[in-house]
Amino acid sequence: MHLAYPVVLAALLFSVGVYGVLARRNAVLVLMSVELMLNAVNLNLVAFDAWLRDSLHAGQALTLFTITVAAAEVGLGLAIVLLLFRARGTADIDRATALGDPAEALATVEEAPAGADALKGQDAA
Repeated sequence: MHLAYPVVLAALLFSVGVYGVLARRNAVLVLMSVELMLNAVNLNLVAFDAWLRDSLHAGQALTLFTITVAAAEVGLGLAIVLLLFRARGTADIDRATALGDPAEALATVEEAPAGADALKGQDAA
């Protein structure tokens, strides 16, 4: 097997992932782009493990650790995105900068979408 094929594919996957992280504003799409980058790393680990004919299969072992870390990252990341969506009504990363400052959080609540006002009226009734 030529090493160039999986390395080029991994480079393409990684570059698409970097573009997704830098260009997207939706937090779910950013998480998907990070997953693409991790899969590119996994592909490189397995390809170099097969190319070097490692008797310990260290590349494949590291790939299992990377998959475990990616699964934990997805679980925590989606939980944070869900909490962000419940608090703000959007998963836009640009609006998530006000999470730490209560004064900014109150300013963004005042800019809540029109559907949030309808829900407030239902709670009062």
